[in-house]
Amino acid sequence: MRSFREHLNEKLKDRHFKELYEEERQLAELSLSFIGTRENLALSQADVAHKAKVTQQQVSKIEKGINCNITTFLKVRNALGIKVDLELPRIAKVA
Repeated sequence: MRSFREHLNEKLKDRHFKELYEEERQLAELSLSFIGTRENLALSQADVAHKAKVTQQQVSKIEKGINCNITTFLKVRNALGIKVDLELPRIAKVA
């Protein structure tokens, strides 16, 4: 019987699966950072929602990794004081 890690390593050989897996991994990482920061600040979801001027349900969706719009994400991020770095691809200059 194969272990989970062996099964995952086999699946990760598929490029499409690997891309989707990486997206989900990053989303889970972001969600956990939001939860951890909120808990470290001793805030409830309702507290964050009030501070961000969004609903508690929207905060919950972000923490669960459910799709939200970028404006909501930024409001909650700012309310928690979280910094998120984005790496933009380098664009070759046309001569």
